[in-house]
Amino acid sequence: MEGKNVTAPLLETKVFPVMVVQMIAVGEATGAMDVMLVKIADFYDSEVDEAVEGMTAMMEPIIMVLLGGIIGTVMISMYMPIFTMADNIK
Repeated sequence: MEGKNVTAPLLETKVFPVMVVQMIAVGEATGAMDVMLVKIADFYDSEVDEAVEGMTAMMEPIIMVLLGGIIGTVMISMYMPIFTMADNIK
C-alpha cells in the first residue's frame, strides 16, 4: 500500500539467505518474480536431493552392519541348542 518493495522486509527479518533476497529483488525489478521464485525453488530442491542422497549413502554401511549382526545373532541362537544337544548325546 505504501509502495515499498518486498526485499526490504525480507532483509530485515534475516530469515531468508541473502542470495534468495537478491534474486527476489532482481525478479521484482525486472517484473519476472515468478521466474525467479521458480529458479530459487529448483535450486533448493536440488540441494535437498543432494543432501538426502549423501545421508542415504552414509547410512547404507551402518544398516548393513546392523542387519548382519542381527542375522548372526539369530543364527547363533538357533544353532547353539543343536550343538549342545549333539555334545550331550556323545
